[in-house]
Amino acid sequence: MRFELPAEKKLTYEMVIPIRWGDMDAMGHVNNTVYFRYLEIIRVQWLHSVGGAPDPAAQGPVIVNAFCNFIKQLEFPGDVLARHYVANLGRTSFDTFITMERTDQPGVIYAEGGATTVWVDFPAGKSVPVPDWLRALIA
Repeated sequence: MRFELPAEKKLTYEMVIPIRWGDMDAMGHVNNTVYFRYLEIIRVQWLHSVGGAPDPAAQGPVIVNAFCNFIKQLEFPGDVLARHYVANLGRTSFDTFITMERTDQPGVIYAEGGATTVWVDFPAGKSVPVPDWLRALIA
């Protein structure tokens, strides 16, 4: 089953991630688990860039699911242009979507993935509304 990126999404961040030699597996391409690391890298960088890093003593984001569609094989050497989008803003959650392409092949999507993020009060151990400051950035 392939997950589709929603038509209504907002580009919130982009970055270049180098493909490391150690990212590859015995088959000579980037291991499938590493794609999830790339998704995590851009999601965390975006959150830090907007002041939304998790604070274990307060509130922050928790990923409740994640997916990745592997479209073409990424291989070393190279760089991945990752684009981060947000959609489906709800009361306590939002979805993130990421596309990955090689910088030397602009416009060719190699993978796409994302996650559902729930905003949580860590000490209380329960979901809370997405903060107004973050809601304003992604609405």
